[in-house]
Amino acid sequence: MPKLKTHKGAKSRFHITGSGKIMRMKGGKSHLRRRKSKRSKGLFDETIPLHPSDRTRIKRLIPYGVK
Repeated sequence: MPKLKTHKGAKSRFHITGSGKIMRMKGGKSHLRRRKSKRSKGLFDETIPLHPSDRTRIKRLIPYGVK
């Protein structure tokens, strides 16, 4: 069976922790940022775990990254 290709857009948007969790960044951090409060801008910087319902879809895009 041939090797599966990794989706390059998904590779840059998600990363996998050592325990196998898929982490993602929050959206909306680059556009119209001047009017947002400092606290809300700081909340955009953290990575959060992916919702379990999206896991199978992303797992197909990153075949060798997910345990």
